Amino acid sequence: MSKLAVITGGTKGIGKAIIEKFAAQKFDIVTCSRNTAALTALKDYLQSTYSIKAYVFTADMSVRSQVRSFTDFVTDLGLPIEVLVNNAGFFTPGNIMEEKEGVLESMIESNVYSAYYTTRGLAASMKLRKAGHIFNMCSIASLKAYPNGGSYAISKFAMLGFSKVLREELMHDNIRVTAVLPGATRTSSWDGVELPDERFMKPEDVADAVFGAFSLSPRSVVEEIVIRPQLGDI
Repeated sequence: MSKLAVITGGTKGIGKAIIEKFAAQKFDIVTCSRNTAALTALKDYLQSTYSIKAYVFTADMSVRSQVRSFTDFVTDLGLPIEVLVNNAGFFTPGNIMEEKEGVLESMIESNVYSAYYTTRGLAASMKLRKAGHIFNMCSIASLKAYPNGGSYAISKFAMLGFSKVLREELMHDNIRVTAVLPGATRTSSWDGVELPDERFMKPEDVADAVFGAFSLSPRSVVEEIVIRPQLGDI
């Protein structure tokens, strides 16, 4: 039976780089996004480039009912999930005392609740198989508050806490849990910033780190991956 990797928010940036890394290793892929056209293009690209099967689903992962629809879609495929990457989310800069009303709620819904409910929907089958690896996309902002981080940093602190709890709960089911904490990575979130690309990490570097952690024997787990630009945080 084919190996299956589920990556949320996979049409661009780090999510897309992780998808390509696993697809190159002949994993079949499941991903989701709000952009149907981008999903269709990604599906065609993956299947023609890597000769694997790609399954896509249009969903806004900040909406609980749509997360449930996505996890039902994945479950109905009837395929064993080897890898789950909770990557969906977004960044809006701001300060707690000045950001618009509702920013905290939208960040928590997109960056934390999406991972929480996706995991609840899919990890049960991993527990039955006593196998699987869950990666949660956190951030350097999970470790250190910084100016203009605002509610994003709050959500990423929460995401790291979620990962730590999940690690404790699932270790005896032989399910590995890894928190991924990237620094500034050259994705669309940084569009418009007047800094040279050399100051940013490449999304492919994060993908390589994720796959490296996955590639360890089942006897070991990388609990946290902290990866920063060589010249330091931006």
